[in-house]
This record gives sequence, structure tokens and C-alpha cells, in this order.
Amino acid sequence: MAALPAHRRGHPPAAILLSALLAMAARAAGAADPAEPVPFHGAPTEAAGWANPLTGDSQAVAAGAALYAQHCAACHGQSAQGSGNVPSLAQGSAQTVPAGELFWFIGHGSVGDGMPSFDSLPEQQRWQVVSYLQSLQARAVNAVAPPQASGSPLEAPPPVPPFTDFRYEVPGATHHITASDLPLPFATQSASNSPTMVARPADAWPKALPGFRVNLYASGLVTPRVIRVAPNGDVFVAESDAGQLRVFRGLKPDGTPARSSVFARGLNRPYGIAFYPTGANPRWVYIGAADAVVRIRYRRGDLRARTRVEHVLDLPFGGGHWTRDLQFSPDGSTLFIAVGSFSNVDDPDTSPSEHLRANILAADPEGTHLRVFASGIRNPSGLAIDPSSGDLWCSVNERDALGDNLVPDYITRVQAGGFYGWPWWYIGAHQDPRHAGKHPELEHATIVPDILLQPHNASLQITFYEGDGFPPEYRGDLFAAEHGSWNKGVRTGYEVIRIPLHQADRPSGEYQDFLTGFVLPSGEVWGRPVGVARAPDGALLVTDDGSNSIWRVSYTAAARMPGQN
Repeated sequence: MAALPAHRRGHPPAAILLSALLAMAARAAGAADPAEPVPFHGAPTEAAGWANPLTGDSQAVAAGAALYAQHCAACHGQSAQGSGNVPSLAQGSAQTVPAGELFWFIGHGSVGDGMPSFDSLPEQQRWQVVSYLQSLQARAVNAVAPPQASGSPLEAPPPVPPFTDFRYEVPGATHHITASDLPLPFATQSASNSPTMVARPADAWPKALPGFRVNLYASGLVTPRVIRVAPNGDVFVAESDAGQLRVFRGLKPDGTPARSSVFARGLNRPYGIAFYPTGANPRWVYIGAADAVVRIRYRRGDLRARTRVEHVLDLPFGGGHWTRDLQFSPDGSTLFIAVGSFSNVDDPDTSPSEHLRANILAADPEGTHLRVFASGIRNPSGLAIDPSSGDLWCSVNERDALGDNLVPDYITRVQAGGFYGWPWWYIGAHQDPRHAGKHPELEHATIVPDILLQPHNASLQITFYEGDGFPPEYRGDLFAAEHGSWNKGVRTGYEVIRIPLHQADRPSGEYQDFLTGFVLPSGEVWGRPVGVARAPDGALLVTDDGSNSIWRVSYTAAARMPGQN
């Protein structure tokens, strides 16, 4: 069993301790192990045996596609690719669970997850939707070309500071949200506003401050996500939907890589990448897959894997957040693993699917001594080590369905044994009304994060800038990729932000827009930043799984590219 996190004053949060003891007792009594598959979103046991009466009916698939477009595409995307915290239906658990469980969930819904009930649809239509979803399994989501941009500039009231939206995200603009700025829950309705993805128009280009140059480093990729630079300068990228790691080497005069090679294939939605041992000559590449940590033997300069994938340890999975970022402690003794929640707000006390999730886990490099390092973190989708202090930092996607401006995503230093609130509390002593009255002992144990971001930003990978390519005031600062909202009335995020740390012991809580322009004035979206990494020459590399590209931001003091201000 994993070790329990200590409360920041030396005692474990009571709820986590109780949950762990209940799980241990259940195993002792012969109950199903939490690591084993669980019914989809709590579907009843008998649902797994319900057969789809329309299996093999092409007309049912066509009818289901029309129903999907009418009822589902606004959240899950036109190609069922998902967005932000809305899961993909073209892959993942929706493609592996029994048809009857899908049918049940479509009718039942989940208020906590923001999924409405479609019980009003006749049974035949619900089975048609299931038939359509099951037809997507062999289809590559990215094989469908996005439509061309169209539409007039979006008209909507301006946001009320300190909250903002894409219309006011301008390179260099500073934002500062504090816990006292938070509205009451349900002050506004929760929106369903997934991005309409379009092809990048010829005159669209990421926007940066004067003096910064943006060039297209690579294109034609398959959902490029986390990007990390090996000690020898090679650039590794996880192409998650393709199940592969790609490596780039060198830099041509036009700002594109000299070489590109697929390092490894056949991985289960790879995301996190870490090199071990730390230092100049790692012997392994560790990979955070959706359901496990795996590793591949590595020799400095390898462009292709020389050996098979080796299993390190299993991770809790079965649906929900699948991104598993990785970081090693500076001395290489501890592997940190980010594991997001199964749900939006399910109670871990009563939901077996949340066992060991919404945590940052820690293990020894060989996968032993698995334990909880910090807890109550809904989806810690990005990890980084501060090179100056050795502290672990994380980037977090917070919960939804409490309104337009709740709950802020955040970036924070991670305290060993720290508790960050999910699902009972948030941003300190703010109780989630969906768990009113539960765990009052945790009210003052919930840590307020260092930097609060726009709610629903979907903050992903983070990196510390160590290098001489940018002006001196950037050294030691944090950069973060904001994938963009799906459930805010006017979308926010879709940018890269800078967190000025000012070489101080404690961040001020401010952040700045750094790279914007991925949303058109109409509100249509052509790009979605995911990963950030500093290249060997000091440039910042940014993965974009909206246009399946990588952008390179360098500082030249006077250079411009088409589309820049």
C-alpha cells in the first residue's frame, strides 16, 4: 500500500487516512482491488451485459452522428476529440467500456462532472449515439481537416477584473488574482463553450512582445504534448494520440530542426518524459503513459530506441484525466508522478475510482516505495523542478461547474504532505457546496496556491527558464502553457504565460501574457499550447496540439515575423 501524505503540520488529513483505511479493510475482506477496472462512471453492474441492439447497422451509425452533432459536439468536439477537461470519446475509456455502460451514462449523466442527462432521448436514439461512438474506434481524430475560419468579431460584455478573456490577453499584460477575489459558487451559470477548431489562416501567427521572434519549428505532428530537452540538446516530444515519442536534433538557419526521428512507438498515450539518472549521461528515458510508468534504455545521442519498453510501475487508471507528467528530484532518488482525478468532484471517501488519484505520487527510480507526496490536487498536469531551490512545482486544472469564474486553475510550489483541497475545499477555506458540511477539519489545512490563474484555463506544462537567450530579467522565471477553456462563457487561455519570480523567495502571485494570438477575433481557435521547454540555444519551444505544430520563440531585439504586432 502507498504511504500516506503527512499534513503540513505533521499529521495526515483525516479524510485521506480514513479513505486509505477503508480501502485496506476492503482488500482484507476480499473486495475488488481499486486498481481493477470499475464500471464506467458508476454504472450498475447489469449495464455491462446490455447488448447494443443496433450493432452493425450503418443507418444507426449515421443517425447517431446527427444526434451527436446536435447534443454532444458542443462539449466533446466535432470529431469527438475532447477539449480542456472534457474527455475524448474517440479514444480512451469511452472506446473500451461495454456498450451498455455507455448507454446507461448517456441517460443518467453526472451533475458533478457537468454531463447532463439525456434520459429524454428515446432508447433507440441513445443506442444510435452509442453506435456512432463505437464506430470511431478505428478513426484517427486528426485525419479530418479542420474547417476554414469564418465569422464576425465576437461581441460580449467585457470581463470584470481581475478576470479576463482572450480579447484582453496581450503580450506583456499583467494579471493578479487573489483568494479574496473569488465570487460565490453559482454566481453565474456554468457554460459549455468548447472551441471551434479551424485551420490557421494565412495571416494568423502567435504574437509576442517586440524584440521576440516566433517561427514555425515543426508541423504535421500528431497531438504534440509534453516537450523536454535531453542533456545533449536533443528535443523529445510526446505525440500522445500516435502513441510515440519523437526526437529532433540540431537547428537549421530557418529555425527548423536538422533531423527528426521517431524514438519509440506503441506507447499508451505517452505524456511525461524524464531522463535518468539526472546529469549529463542518463541511461534511461522514463515515460508517463496513461496507465503506467515505463522506461527505455538510452545512450546519449540515441535517435531510436535500442531496446524494448520496460515496465516500471502501474498507475491508477480507468477513465478521467490521463496525463501523467514526470520529474526526478535533483538528486535522482525520487520519481514524482502526476495523477489526475477520475472525475470533476467525486468524493474519494465513497468513489473507488478515485483511489490514489488527484495526487502527486512519489516512488523510487525502480518503481518501489510508491507513496503520496501531496494530495487534493485535481489534475496536476505539469511538473517542474526549480533549479535554484530544488523545489517541486506543479500546474493544476481545477474543478468545473461552479460558474464562469470558479475555480481558478493554479501554479504552485508543492509542499511535501501538503493538501490542496480537492474535492471538499478549494483555494484555502472555500468549501465546495456540492460537499457542504464534509470534512470541516480540512478547512484550515487546505493550502492556498502561489499563483492563481484564470478559471478553466487548462494550465498544462511548465518550465523554468535557465539560459541566456532572453533578456536577463527572464532568467529563473516560470513559463506555462494554457491549453484554453471549454466551459467559460467567453474563452480564456490559449496562450503561454510568464510568471516573473524576480529571484525572490516567494512569488508575488502575478503572471503575464507572453505568447498569444491562437484565438481569432470571432472566437474560433486555431492553436492550443500544451508544452514548453527551453531549447539549447535559449529559445522557448511551444507545442501546439491544435495546429499539430511546435513554435520557437527567440529574442533578437528587432526581428519580426508575419502576423506579429
